[in-house]
Amino acid sequence: MAMVCLTDFEEYAKQHLSKATWDYYAAGADECCTRDDNLLAYKRIRLRPRILRDVSVSDTRTTVQGTEISFPVGIAPTAFHCLAWHEGEMATARATEAVNTCYITSTYSTCSVEEIVAAAPNGYRWFQLYVYRDRKLSEQIVHRVEALGYKALVLTVDVPYTGKRRNDIRNQFKLPPHLKVKNFDGVFQETAGPEEYGIPANTLDPSISWKDVYWLQSLTRLPIIIKGILTKEDAELAVEHGVQGIIVSNHGGRQLDGGPATIDALSEIVDTVQGRIEVYLDGGIRTGSDVLKAVALGAKCVFIGRPAVWGLAYKGEEGVREVLQILNDEFRLSMALSGCRNVAEINRNLIQFSKL
Repeated sequence: MAMVCLTDFEEYAKQHLSKATWDYYAAGADECCTRDDNLLAYKRIRLRPRILRDVSVSDTRTTVQGTEISFPVGIAPTAFHCLAWHEGEMATARATEAVNTCYITSTYSTCSVEEIVAAAPNGYRWFQLYVYRDRKLSEQIVHRVEALGYKALVLTVDVPYTGKRRNDIRNQFKLPPHLKVKNFDGVFQETAGPEEYGIPANTLDPSISWKDVYWLQSLTRLPIIIKGILTKEDAELAVEHGVQGIIVSNHGGRQLDGGPATIDALSEIVDTVQGRIEVYLDGGIRTGSDVLKAVALGAKCVFIGRPAVWGLAYKGEEGVREVLQILNDEFRLSMALSGCRNVAEINRNLIQFSKL
């Protein structure tokens, strides 16, 4: 079967993954309104193409935090890649290295940060971090990834508690016995207590606040990027606290249901930040024209979550590469058909908000 677009990979993954695994990846919080709106919001945005612009040569390259990547799409941090493919995050890392883009490794990886670096030694990587009640846990992983050559820390700030994902509760979702959250191997004593997504329940710290950003800055020289901002007020606070980037994110609609689609939240954040730091986005990217719309509205780069997992489920490293390649080809075509020869030519003049 020819894989033509990202939804082909979605169909394949749905047919071939176990129900509990598919439900885990697909889950949104509560009624999944926000998860679904992340996709629908792109369909409300229309493009204003310019013609006769000589698009015989095009260039999709851009930079994030000063590093060149082949096009403005990276891999968002998602957990448990070994559920989709036996090599898990090592395959994801090799694919992103081959395509020359950014891979944000999840704390909740089923391969260790050391294994991921060994699998793709020249890959460009950021590390996604949670703050734990036991600050030493967070501190140790920060020092580990800094020593391994990760180039930024992505602090996820929208999970003081885990959202209510109904199917995970119905399925009593648990990691199978042969998999574990590898970065914490041996850290947690085998307890009979309740477990949440591979680690003991109540490990995350709900008291996390802006002062923890300063605490993190005191531990590391790495740039800090905050993931999970949806308002201009928090964007302003992020800039004031000296972070180097923002990922506009609602956690794939898995946390608060009823929040905005990320593409709808993007403009107010870009307008507030005014170029002082880079703004990125994840959630709902399924086509090259989605990428074009996000970049036109001010995102420096977008990140894909579920589609990377679908690629893994299809064919491991090769599948993730194919997903990225399809998005790259579609983005290049959408750019050309809109009259843009390079990423610098993409701006808000390209966007028309329709009256749907």
